[in-house]
Amino acid sequence: MVDDGGREVVVDTLSAEEWLSRAQGLVPVAIEKAQEVKGFPRRWKMIIEKLEQIPSRLSDLSCHPCFSKNALCIEQLQTVLKTLREAIELADLCVKQKYEGKLRMQSDLDALSGKLDLNLRDCGLLIKTGVLGEVTLPSAVASTTTEPEAASLGNVRELLARLQIGHLEAKHRALDNLVEVMKEDEKNVLAVLGRSNIAALVQLLTATSPRIREKTVTVICLLAESGSYENWLVSEGVLPPLIRLVEFGSAVGKEKATICLQRLSMSSETARSIVGHGGVGPLIEICRTGDSVSQAAAACTLKNISSVPEVRQTLADEGIIKVMINLLDCGILLGSKECAAECLQNLTSTNDNLRRSVIEEGGIRSLLAYLDGPLPQESAVGALRNLVGSISTEVLVSLGLLPRLAHVLKSGSLGTQQAAASAICRICSSTEMKKLVGETGCVHLLVRMLEAKANDAREVAAQAISSLMTLSCNRREVKRDDKSVPNLVALLDPSPQNTAKKYAVSCLSSLSSSNKCRKLMISYGAIGYLKKLNEMEIPGAKKLVEHLEKGKLKSLFSRK
Repeated sequence: MVDDGGREVVVDTLSAEEWLSRAQGLVPVAIEKAQEVKGFPRRWKMIIEKLEQIPSRLSDLSCHPCFSKNALCIEQLQTVLKTLREAIELADLCVKQKYEGKLRMQSDLDALSGKLDLNLRDCGLLIKTGVLGEVTLPSAVASTTTEPEAASLGNVRELLARLQIGHLEAKHRALDNLVEVMKEDEKNVLAVLGRSNIAALVQLLTATSPRIREKTVTVICLLAESGSYENWLVSEGVLPPLIRLVEFGSAVGKEKATICLQRLSMSSETARSIVGHGGVGPLIEICRTGDSVSQAAAACTLKNISSVPEVRQTLADEGIIKVMINLLDCGILLGSKECAAECLQNLTSTNDNLRRSVIEEGGIRSLLAYLDGPLPQESAVGALRNLVGSISTEVLVSLGLLPRLAHVLKSGSLGTQQAAASAICRICSSTEMKKLVGETGCVHLLVRMLEAKANDAREVAAQAISSLMTLSCNRREVKRDDKSVPNLVALLDPSPQNTAKKYAVSCLSSLSSSNKCRKLMISYGAIGYLKKLNEMEIPGAKKLVEHLEKGKLKSLFSRK
């Protein structure tokens, strides 16, 4: 390096105070030289105004208690000094009119003005954002950590600080190092991350360099997945640049940005914002053309968004229904299919128009085919439950709905079984359908479901059995099942948590014509339960308890 007189000097050992002295001494020289220039008056006026602001920024910087304790201050002073020398050099060329051309000099002056802006901004950032304090490890932290841990935290703080100051290439180098550190020690990075660091990362998402955008979104993806920074990310404006990356980014950028949106869209408010920023179209396109990971992440994001009722019509207008049905048929990963089914379930939960759209696009057939797997999914059964009321029973039977429902009741999870029982309640509006449901073997499976631990599952199973038992052939099936009476009597429990009481009363009333069933009801304590239910005015309880007590008296007299 050379000094102001052009002599070679060794600078490695210079302190922050010495660099400050050099910069302060060069400012008046630069201003004086700039004032001598006659050409390009507008540009030089702006440059002089910025040069005049440097002393106060340097003074503020030197007053910071951490001024001499880290490399950032020295590097910033070196950068300012380099800019001042460039200003003197350009001023000298303008005074002597020895520049190559007017346009070239105009470009150089504009570049100088930009560097001065950056210098002033970075000096301010070092002070106002607390970067110097973050980089310099506090004594309280140092005293509670081992020396290697303290050094590691200090290094992380410095890397995060470098994301906020300096030119783009310097930030790129800092980003490279940060990615490597997060691979090895993500916990330490998350421990010291501040809001200003989040803001700096979000700004880098809009960098002109694709490599910087890729690395930035990789870091932001890790932050989003940590579950601790969603609010900061969204409030610092991360959604628009993420959506642009989904639409126009490289393969890596698209994948990481989509995964970020997947995590962020778990919040209903953020899901609405994604729609408001135009994110639905790019996500749908990823579902159509993306690789397996991006496709699954996009499908999950759209599934999250579809849980917000007021945006469902917007999703439909963007063509989501056809895309989700196609994912059910051809999704690369199982996760894509699961999200597609849940998305269709959400879309069809309340809106008749969307139900008709799913049916018209062939959604019923795709959902039924999806259920043929060994582990049928609750979301697919839930979607079918939403749709069966909009289709004739003849079509449902021809498409093979009933064997699929029996398969779900036999092999599915409790939640899936519950959705299937609910679907049975909705389709059993005719005698013919009730007969067909009984013939598929659903009755015994529903009786077993009465033993479930979840109250909602017991309730819907009892409701389905109650509906089916209006047909004599189904009543016979219930009578033949040894578990039916004890399970139904157990559902006479008068506690408020038991919401299956009225259906249990209905089912037992249908069985009370059988002497054997009445004896079983009495032996399992039905009379005591029913008396309490009568006091609670549960429909049918009074009539059934009278019937059972009458039968009990007859039995006693016949013994005598």
